[in-house]
Amino acid sequence: MLKKLLPAVLALALAASPAAAADKLTVLLDWFVNPDHAPLIIAKEQGYFERHGLDVELVAPADPSAPPRLVAAGQGDVAVTYQPDLMLQLKEGLPLVRFGTLIETPLNALIVLEDGPVKSLADLKGKKIGYSVASIQSAYLTAMLESVGLTMDDVEMVNVNFNLVTALLAGQVDAAIDGYRNFELTQLRIEGRPGLAFYPEEHGVPIYDELIYVTRDALREDPRLPRFLAAVEEATVFLTNHPEVARAMFMASHVDLDDELNRVAFDLTVPRFAKSPAALDAGRYDRFAAFLKAQGLLDTVPPVESYTAVVR
Repeated sequence: MLKKLLPAVLALALAASPAAAADKLTVLLDWFVNPDHAPLIIAKEQGYFERHGLDVELVAPADPSAPPRLVAAGQGDVAVTYQPDLMLQLKEGLPLVRFGTLIETPLNALIVLEDGPVKSLADLKGKKIGYSVASIQSAYLTAMLESVGLTMDDVEMVNVNFNLVTALLAGQVDAAIDGYRNFELTQLRIEGRPGLAFYPEEHGVPIYDELIYVTRDALREDPRLPRFLAAVEEATVFLTNHPEVARAMFMASHVDLDDELNRVAFDLTVPRFAKSPAALDAGRYDRFAAFLKAQGLLDTVPPVESYTAVVR
């Protein structure tokens, strides 16, 4: 009799007990929510995070430079940042480690107007180039100019404070180095003035991961990290298999982004998401660090294992 009752008693006990609480994880984004963050949004909307026992909070920063510093200081668990920026953050002494990739190809480009005077990089001689952030962008431009026998002395740099498209359309500058190929190029086409892009990785700049996930060194073995990446990977596969459904889901969750620019940018970004976010190409990181050292932005090339965590 007791043996017959046990299954029923166990079932009642399980039904009465509360579900295990999900582990909280705070993810600080690099910018306001946009299509670059689609895998994170889909993972949340589709319940992938919940399935992996995580309660993930996505936080858009007031200051885009703050997330890595906040995570390093223990005021967040994960930050979305850029592989090139990580190298400079490490130079500052921030205790950060990369543990995953969000976008695995460069997005930055040097953009000119298709109907403008610049048809090749060599045409930049004597021209004005707009930028928003110095340092790394200057390193990109230096390498790109060197590929056609020019130097930074051959161009005039103009800080346009993130108004890249406006500056190009107004003729304030002849080119812009901070433009993204999925956004600014799309915006120019929508404005009726198509752009022409020169890609850094095709003109002397090593290929790098555009967006990555970092945490502080003390959390490199945190069991939440592999579950986070597993959920993101599932979301990325869903995006790849069902891009139109995923786009509709993304726009429904952020109706303020449901316009032509963001819909096109979403479609252009889908192929660039890391299908294996936990994978690490150590050579890619070594080569880019060596490039920054050659450009005078790093003093040494740190061992890859010192600032990366292999998550399984």
